Amino acid sequence: MGPCGSTRSGCLVGKANQAEVSPVRGRARSVSRLLRLLQGPRPKGHREPRPGLAERLLASLLLGGSCCASKLVTEQEGEWAMPRVPRLEPPWLLPDAACRHPPEEPGSSRSSMAGELQLAFVDWHGLENTHRHHTAEMSSGQLAVRRGQPFTLTLHFHSRNYEPGFDSLYLVAETGPGPERAIFLVSLSQQHSREAWRASAVPSGPQSTDVTIWAPAEALVGQYQLNVHFDSGQGASSSFQLGEILLLFNAWCPEDDVYLESEAERQEYVMNEHGVIFHGNRNWIHPVPWNYGQFDEETVSICLKLLDSNLQFQHHPAQDSALRSSPVYVSRVLSAMVNSNDDSGVLLGNWGEDYSGGTRPSEWSSSTPILKQWYRSGGQPVKYGQCWVFAAVMCTVMRSLGIPTRVVTNFDSGHEKDGNLVIDVFYDNTGQLLPRESKDSIWNFHVWNECWMVRRDLPPGYDGWQVLDATPQESSNGLYRCGPSPVRAIRNGDIHLRYDTPFVFSMVNADRVVWLLSGTRREKLQWNPSAVGNYISTKAVGSDEREDITHTYKHQEGSLGERQVFLKALMRSQPFGPIRSSTSALPALPEGRRRDPPTGAQMYLHLQLVESPEIGQDIHLTLLARNLEFASKELKLSLSAQSVLHNGHPLVPFWQDTVYLSFSPKEEKRIPWHISYRQYSRHLPEDKQIRVVAIGEENTTWQKALAEKTITVATPPVLIHVLSPVVLNRPFQFRVQFANPLDEAVSDGLLTVEGAGLVRGQAQIELGFLPAGQQASLTLQLIPYKSGPRQLHLTLRSSLFPPLKGHKQVQSKGSHATQTLPCRGYRRPNPPLDCPLQLPRPLGTAFPEELPPQGEGQQGATPGPLVGQSHN
Repeated sequence: MGPCGSTRSGCLVGKANQAEVSPVRGRARSVSRLLRLLQGPRPKGHREPRPGLAERLLASLLLGGSCCASKLVTEQEGEWAMPRVPRLEPPWLLPDAACRHPPEEPGSSRSSMAGELQLAFVDWHGLENTHRHHTAEMSSGQLAVRRGQPFTLTLHFHSRNYEPGFDSLYLVAETGPGPERAIFLVSLSQQHSREAWRASAVPSGPQSTDVTIWAPAEALVGQYQLNVHFDSGQGASSSFQLGEILLLFNAWCPEDDVYLESEAERQEYVMNEHGVIFHGNRNWIHPVPWNYGQFDEETVSICLKLLDSNLQFQHHPAQDSALRSSPVYVSRVLSAMVNSNDDSGVLLGNWGEDYSGGTRPSEWSSSTPILKQWYRSGGQPVKYGQCWVFAAVMCTVMRSLGIPTRVVTNFDSGHEKDGNLVIDVFYDNTGQLLPRESKDSIWNFHVWNECWMVRRDLPPGYDGWQVLDATPQESSNGLYRCGPSPVRAIRNGDIHLRYDTPFVFSMVNADRVVWLLSGTRREKLQWNPSAVGNYISTKAVGSDEREDITHTYKHQEGSLGERQVFLKALMRSQPFGPIRSSTSALPALPEGRRRDPPTGAQMYLHLQLVESPEIGQDIHLTLLARNLEFASKELKLSLSAQSVLHNGHPLVPFWQDTVYLSFSPKEEKRIPWHISYRQYSRHLPEDKQIRVVAIGEENTTWQKALAEKTITVATPPVLIHVLSPVVLNRPFQFRVQFANPLDEAVSDGLLTVEGAGLVRGQAQIELGFLPAGQQASLTLQLIPYKSGPRQLHLTLRSSLFPPLKGHKQVQSKGSHATQTLPCRGYRRPNPPLDCPLQLPRPLGTAFPEELPPQGEGQQGATPGPLVGQSHN
C-alpha cells in the first residue's frame, strides 16, 4: 500500500545492456525463469496454461521486441477499457525464505561469477536527482522525479558486481490498481523516444553499478514501486524491492504536454508556493495573500489520494489510471474532486450567512490545512469554501503534480443560464434588487484557474492556457466541474470546442439588461454590453503586481473583432431558435448594442464614492444628478442600500429613503449621501459588499434614470516588519502591528501565522483583550526550514469583524540541510544499510496509519520556538 492507500498494479519492465546478453535461446530460458519467479510457486501437479497477455508482452520485451500496453487501451461501447492481464505475484513481497535462491553463505564452493547477485544497498542520488528534476522542495519521503527526463541510482552489491554479458538485470516499476496490471515495456535502445521506457546499466565500481532510467514524456503520473530482478544463469536468480518513487508532469521537458518555454514562468506557475488572489470589485481591486504549499510534506500524497477518490476510479479503476498520462484528463478529474457536490471531494461551498460547523471562507489563507483536514477525516468535505478557496486549492493540487497553473479573477463575472448571452437584472420602484425574477446573476468577482497544456483532443491552435473552474456552478456531463476550456477558443467565440466553453464565454461576454418591475409591468432601464468580464487579473510573474489579461479572453469592446466573435457565439448558442429571448427584446446583431445614457434621456444619475471605507468607518457618497433638457424638471429620487453576497445575491435592504428635487434647465446637482457604520455593520456579509441604488422618476414624462454602485468595505492591513536576517535553520524575529478597527472592545482575537518553508502547518496565538480602536504590536520568532524566496502570512480573526490579513516577502538564505533515507522495503536476513540518499529536509513516510487521528493536528504545530511579546 502506498501513502495514499492505493494498491499498485501495472508494471514497466526494463532490461539493461541488451546488446551484451546471451543469444535468443538463452534469453528465452531467462524469460521462462523470470516468469515462473514472478508468478510464484505452483501447486503439485499444476499444468502450465497457454501464455497470457502479461507473459506475451514480457517475452516480447526480453526477446528484443518493443510494445506498450498503454497502446492496447481500446474504446468499447463508449467506455475506456484496459485489457485484463493475469495477476503476477512478485516474490519480493514474500519473506526471503520463500525466494527460489536464498543467499549463499560466505565461502561457498560456487564461484563468485556463478553465484546469484546479492544487493547490499541503493544510492538514490537524491540530492542530484531532485535538483535536476526540480523536486528538491518536495518533502514526500520518496524520490520524486519528472517524466521525460532521466534519473540515476546506484546498486551496491555484497560479494560481486553486476557483470554485463553474464548477468541479466531487469527493472520492474508498478503503478495503478490491481488486479488488472498494465505492462509498460522498456525499450533498451539509447535512441530518444517519446513513448518508450528506457534503462541502461554501467558498472561504476568494484561492487557497484549505475542504473539510469528514462520515463517517457507520456508516462502515467503517480506513485511507482521500483523493483529489480537478477538472472545469472544456471538457475541463479534473485529479486529485491528497491523502494517507491513519484513520477510527475514535467514543464521543463519539451516533449511533455505541459512544457513551458520560459524559465521565469516555470518558476512562477510550478515552483512558487505562495501568491496573491485579487478580490473586491471593478472599482476597488485588492490583493489577498495565499499560501499554496504544494511542496508540503503530505501534499503530493493527498493529491494522489484525491485522484484515487474520483468516481471514475471507484467504478473503473484500471481505465481511470490508464488515462493519467493526459493533463487534460487529470485536470478535468480534479476540477470535480476539489468540490464535494457529487463525490467525496475536498470543499463544501457556502454562499449564505451561516457558517456554523465550519470555517468562514474568508478565514482561510492556505491550501494545506484544507487538504490535510480532508485527508485525515477520511474524505469528509471541509466546510466551507467560495470561489477563491476552490481555485486556490486547485492551484495547489495542480502545481504539486507538475502542471503549470495560475489563479485568475474575473470582475463582474456573468452566470447566464438561458444560452442567449443576456443577464437580466430586476429592481422595484424603491431600488431594491429582486433576485427571484431572474435565474441569471453577476458575481462581484469570480476566481478560476488557468493551466498550461497541449490539447491533443482539439484541432491545432488551441494549446496553451486552459480555463479550469472547480467552483460548483453548473453540471458538466453529470458532475459539477468546468474545463479545461481553451482561452483562445473563448476569445475567438469557438464555443463548440470542449470542455464547457459556452459557459466560460458567457462569464466574460454576456450583456447586462436592467429592468424596472412595477406590478406586472416591466420597463427596460439600462442595457450594458460591457458590464460583464472586466479587469480579468492574475498575479504577475516574479512579483505581487496585478497583470491584466482581459485581452486574452475578449477583443476590445466595440471593435470589429468583438462584434464578429459575439455574433458567432450567438449563432452557435442558439442555432435553431431566436438569437435573443423575447424577455430581453434586444437587437439580434451586435451593431445594435449601445451604451447608456440612451438617446433621448432627460435625466442622468451617477454615484461617486468619496473615499473607500474600512471596517468601522462611515460610507460617504455623492449622487450626481443632471437635467439634460432645456426645461425645468421635478424628480422623485428613491434611494436604497442593501448588502450583497459574493455571488451577487442581495440581502434585505437595511436603508431606504425618498427625496424630491427640482432642476432648472441643464442644471447639475451634487447630493451627499452618508451611511454610518452603525447602520450597516450588523448587515455586512462575509464578502463585505454593499450595493447602493438611486432610481429617479421625472414627473411629466415618467421617464426613469438609474445609478448603481457596489462598495467593498476594506479591512485595515496587518503590518509585518522583519527585525533580523532570515537564515535557514536560524531564528529570526519580526514585529506584527495591528489595530482593533471597532469602537468596541474585542476579547476573542486570534492571530494565525503561516508560510511555506517558514512555518510547519499553522501557529496560532490568542491575543486576549483588545480595547476599542487600540493599536498593538507583537514580536515573534520563527526558524525557517527552507531556503529561497518565502512569504509570511498573518491573519487576525475575531467574531466581531472580518479577518484582517497581512503578508511579507522574505528571502531565506542558506542551503538545504541533507538527510539520509533508509532503503525502505528492501528485505534480507540482516538489517538493511542506510542509503546515502541526500534530500533537502527531514523525511518521513506518509502512510495513512502514521497520520494523526482525526481531530489532532488540525491547528498545526508551532514551528520551533515561536515566542511573542505584546506591546500595547
